[in-house]
Amino acid sequence: MTNLRSAPLACQESLSLGDARLYLAASAMIAGNILLPVALHRIPAGGQMFLPIFFFTLIAGWRFGAKAAVLTAVLSPLANHWITGMPPAQALQGIILQSALLGCLAALAASRSTRPTLALLAGVVLAAQALMLFPVLAHAGWQGALAALQFRLPGLLLQILGGYGVLSLMGRYLPTPTREG
Repeated sequence: MTNLRSAPLACQESLSLGDARLYLAASAMIAGNILLPVALHRIPAGGQMFLPIFFFTLIAGWRFGAKAAVLTAVLSPLANHWITGMPPAQALQGIILQSALLGCLAALAASRSTRPTLALLAGVVLAAQALMLFPVLAHAGWQGALAALQFRLPGLLLQILGGYGVLSLMGRYLPTPTREG
């Protein structure tokens, strides 16, 4: 059995809008963004704490590029709302924008790196959170923003550690794209 540390990690495969693989990849990421929230919403405040609707958008951005991330970011919350009623309609716009931001930051980081690292994923997740928490900071001050960040910590760790694990597995079992240039 190969040591997971020696397994290749997924690098970005930026797909064009005319490539059917973009829609296949986005569909798989959307399905993940439907199933993970359904599972974690069984925990009280699980959605707000674990931020599951963002998980596969991060993966989509890192592995498949910004187009896949934006498709995933827009369609996941809409599909979840249509199927489960969650997130509530009034939260959809904010969640879509936050998810697209995370996915695009992941795509940008992946385009500048040959492989994900825990530090890079932490940087992407924390940068997105800093931008997402800016309205909380403006409204509730530092204490409110830090309390929100502390509450979301399990979700941030899920994104960083889980994202690294999923990207590692993708790099190991899916064809690795070649860098052109």
